[in-house]
Amino acid sequence: MYRIFIVEDDMTIAKALTDHLRKWDYEVRYAADFKNIIEEFIKFDPQLVILDIMLPLFNGFYWCQEIRKISKVPIVFLSSANDNMNIVMAMNMGGDEFIEKPFDLNVVTAKVQAVLRWAYSFHGAVEVIECGGIVLKLDTAAVNYKGKEKELTKNEFRVLKLLMENAGRIVSRDEIIEKLWESDEFIDDNTLTVNVTRLRRKLDSLGIADVIKTKKGIGYFIE
Repeated sequence: MYRIFIVEDDMTIAKALTDHLRKWDYEVRYAADFKNIIEEFIKFDPQLVILDIMLPLFNGFYWCQEIRKISKVPIVFLSSANDNMNIVMAMNMGGDEFIEKPFDLNVVTAKVQAVLRWAYSFHGAVEVIECGGIVLKLDTAAVNYKGKEKELTKNEFRVLKLLMENAGRIVSRDEIIEKLWESDEFIDDNTLTVNVTRLRRKLDSLGIADVIKTKKGIGYFIE
C-alpha cells in the first residue's frame, strides 16, 4: 500500500482528497502542522506528496526544496496558481506533476497512479532508509536529521545502513565485520570499534545522541 502525504491549506480539499484516495486503498495523511512539515513527512515516510503552492508561513516551493534535500519521493503540485511561470517553477523546484484547481478527483487519482507507476515500476524505490526520524540517503552516503546533514565514510555508511535495516535486532560484531570486508581495506575488531565511535560522533553532532546501543560482547543495535 502506497503512502500519500497531502500538504493543503484548505481542509475541505485535503479531506476530500484523503477520503477519495483511501477508496483506492492508499494510506493517506494530510499535514496538520504547517510549522513542521518536514517532521511530519519524515515520520509518515510517504511514497508520494501532493503539495499546494499557497500555504501558511512558507509556500509549496519552499517545502518542495526542503523535501528534495532528504528525499527523491515524487511530488505532485496542486494549485490554482496555474500560470506558466508557477508551473515551470514547480517543475524546476523538483516537482514531478502539476494539477490545476479546480480539479476532478478522478483526474487526480489517474495522475497519482501514473506518477507512482513511473517512480516505482521503472525506477525502483526511493533510495532512502528512515528510522526514528533519521534518514540515510543511499545514493550519497549521507545521514540527515531534522534538516541537518553529515556525509559518511564508506564504512560508516555500511555500519549505519546495516543497523537501520535491522532496527530492533542486535547485529553481531562478526556480521558487521563481514559486511565491511566488502571494502578494499583490512577490517578487524579494532577497526570496527573506531568506525562505530566516529559514526556515533557524527550522529551526536546532528543531535542524535546514543542511538547506537552496545550489547557488550555481542554487537550493536538501534531500537
